Amino acid sequence: MKTRDFFFELPESLIAQEPLERGKDRLMLLERSSGKREHRLVADLPYLLGPEKKLLGERPLLVFNNSRVRKARLYGISGETGARVEFLLLRKQDGEGRIWLCMAQRAKRRRPGSRYVFGSGSDSVEAVIIGLEGEFRVLQFARALDESWLDVHGHIPLPPYIKREDNASDSERYQTVYAGETGSAAAPTAGLHFTGELLSELEKAGAESAFITLHVGLGTFLPVRSDTVEEHRMHEEFYSIDRIAAEKINRAAAEGRRICAIGTTSVRTLESAWNTETESLSAGEGSTSIFIYPGYRFTLVDALFTNFHTPESTLLMLVSAFAAAFAAAFAGTSRRAADKGRSFPSGEEGRNLILESYAEAVEKGYRFYSYGDAMLIH
Repeated sequence: MKTRDFFFELPESLIAQEPLERGKDRLMLLERSSGKREHRLVADLPYLLGPEKKLLGERPLLVFNNSRVRKARLYGISGETGARVEFLLLRKQDGEGRIWLCMAQRAKRRRPGSRYVFGSGSDSVEAVIIGLEGEFRVLQFARALDESWLDVHGHIPLPPYIKREDNASDSERYQTVYAGETGSAAAPTAGLHFTGELLSELEKAGAESAFITLHVGLGTFLPVRSDTVEEHRMHEEFYSIDRIAAEKINRAAAEGRRICAIGTTSVRTLESAWNTETESLSAGEGSTSIFIYPGYRFTLVDALFTNFHTPESTLLMLVSAFAAAFAAAFAGTSRRAADKGRSFPSGEEGRNLILESYAEAVEKGYRFYSYGDAMLIH
């Protein structure tokens, strides 16, 4: 399967640079079994999932990723040249937070032994590059960096397609309203659409919610650089599922209720943690490097609420795989029950369905990527 098969043309004007008010974004509904598309608003979700419309059947379970984004973008002053150099902290390499795996601006110039100063005044911290891991750099700081220091001296790691510096409003807006434990280097952006009020309305409409954690890192946003999809390798990302969430997910699966992942990171966590032999999910921690692309057979997720993704990305490949998966023929039927004895559409069909949907989104002026609009694939 060729990576270029997942390319599409996108006008730069449709790449959202600023967020709208939460819940006010547009929502494309995509029915996999028919290819039918409908255009609504995210604010319509309680009606769509409620007792009148029942788009996902009776009492669907919505699974959210509650990871909090770290202020992981730092600017250091080179001890050699005095130049300002950008780094993105990806994950701690020790328990203390002194040693970090990083992405670095003009990485080839950042050699072991190079020193940088981060922060300012008495709160400044020196660091030295102590290792290389491919295109990444290992930075050792003179003292551990805690979240309070990063909150003062770090910056929200807006993605590179947002062509501006982060500002004070991004510190709140580039977080979900239910964000918990800090650890992500990018936001689980599907969740940015939800307000506390919208979550309450969904609960009143009969939808149940569960919260799991996957700290977003390289596995989610590193681009595919290989010519063929199968050659790409995902980096590991840490996840955790607590007892309450595990119980809700297992109960919904046992009762045949439809499980809707809010975002691709929730999909990857659920599909990684689900035990197909016991047909259950255990509470606990783990890591995943799962790569979902057309041909993957989903084991747990029945519906997906997600943003519009970049060309040739692993995220676009995941939603293409999901579009190909068999959709239950009757409202209220879970995919686990409907799939038995069924054959799956080809990966090409799923990819084509997504690319056709994206073309329609472009035609209708949908906003793309992290601060853009959403789609619900069901």
